[in-house]
Amino acid sequence: MSTDPLPLDRRQLFIGGEWRSASGGGRFDVIDPADGSVLTDVADGTVDDARAALEAAVAAQADWAATPPRERGEILRRAFDLVTSRADDLARLMSLEMGKTVAEARGEVTYGAEFLRWFSEEAVRVHGRWMQAPAGGSRLLTVKKPVGPCLFITPWNFPLAMGTRKIGPAVAAGCTMVVKPAGQTPLTMLLLADLMTEAGLPAGVLNVVTSRSSGKVSEALMADPRLRKVSFTGSTDVGKVLVRQSADQLQRVSMELGGNAPFLVFADADIDAAVAGAMIAKMRNMGEACTSANRFLVEEPVAEEFAAKLAERMDALRLGRGQDDGVDVGPLIDADAVADVTALVDQAVGAGARVVTGGTTPDGPGFFYRPTVLVDVPVDADVNRQEIFGPVAPITTFATEAEAVERANATEYGLAAYAFTRDLARTIRLAESLDFGMIGMNTGLVSNPAAPFGGVKASGFGREGGFEGIEEYLDTTYVSLPAG
Repeated sequence: MSTDPLPLDRRQLFIGGEWRSASGGGRFDVIDPADGSVLTDVADGTVDDARAALEAAVAAQADWAATPPRERGEILRRAFDLVTSRADDLARLMSLEMGKTVAEARGEVTYGAEFLRWFSEEAVRVHGRWMQAPAGGSRLLTVKKPVGPCLFITPWNFPLAMGTRKIGPAVAAGCTMVVKPAGQTPLTMLLLADLMTEAGLPAGVLNVVTSRSSGKVSEALMADPRLRKVSFTGSTDVGKVLVRQSADQLQRVSMELGGNAPFLVFADADIDAAVAGAMIAKMRNMGEACTSANRFLVEEPVAEEFAAKLAERMDALRLGRGQDDGVDVGPLIDADAVADVTALVDQAVGAGARVVTGGTTPDGPGFFYRPTVLVDVPVDADVNRQEIFGPVAPITTFATEAEAVERANATEYGLAAYAFTRDLARTIRLAESLDFGMIGMNTGLVSNPAAPFGGVKASGFGREGGFEGIEEYLDTTYVSLPAG
């Protein structure tokens, strides 16, 4: 890649298969979180641009829906190959605009590409059914059809995977789309659009509008009755606004929102394995993940050992620019993120928590926060109630399984939970009693393209990935036929 992360003609809007400037000619800066400098700029799309993108998606919908499933699947498979072949470019781009290490970004490329491969295989497995009416005299036929033009609003923390997790099933189902990537990380989506086009995706099926006015763009599109589906990954507060806006046009919605994942460690657990799992669940993406372990609930007899071993692992991590060799932890996304994490830690310490390691910001440029372990954290501390979105592990203790479950469920969120135990009966009980959409048992990683990703309660609704993922993009038509 050149000095500029993307050439100018690929830092435009992508509408109807063409790269074009924003209608007002505006552009906005993309910031390098490692030092706060301007990395580059991209087109600042307007409401008129967004409407043009939807117009292109609507114009392409009928032909795309009629495209044979095998052909749609082959396009996705070629896109998988292209993304995989450009893994280094994509990883570097993500590292530059988002901050994660190149090694972790390569992991995201692998994960994100897999949604393209998975849904390339699901494209030809969309099934209806045929049956005799129970009373006789007629036959029942059901047909699955693409829901229609979609709006995807993707977050900054996983710029590739959160895109492919939505684009893959939409393409497989026969839906067209407008994608609005996060303003902090638009570059990865722009490169992905280029690769999807190279894979053979027809003009108008995928349209990308970069804009710093996300709310205005989404509101304008959702007011259009031709838009039939909205999928959003982001905060619960914004998700609630979008759900309300969707009501006027009764659009289908998928919401993957905030999390407050508990990480339970029981006295019978393999503590070393629990610490290893905690490092994955907590430190993936510098803790900036909705599935990140947010609260560590550890049974009293092993709490001291777990905290000491976790602190040792956290203290050994090296902070720095994601593109530098030997770096384990990159910066947070911006100065506000650092301020939010700092406030949560300071409030906990003021309430009686003790810092075992970390708890400070390093000198120098960039938006960094040291990996932190807190013990003696009050149950009602803000750090236990709010989504941290940073490299902080607050540890509290529990005495019984019932107490652990009660406290784990004592949150408005319900995305992911983790538990470590060697007791099989307890494993089954926890799977049934923990009120979360995803549960990692003796593992710190739950995300898998072949599994349904999503939550309950304030963490949203709908599922992405797995066999369930394509259903979010399909409507069901029932046809009644006479028997003879």
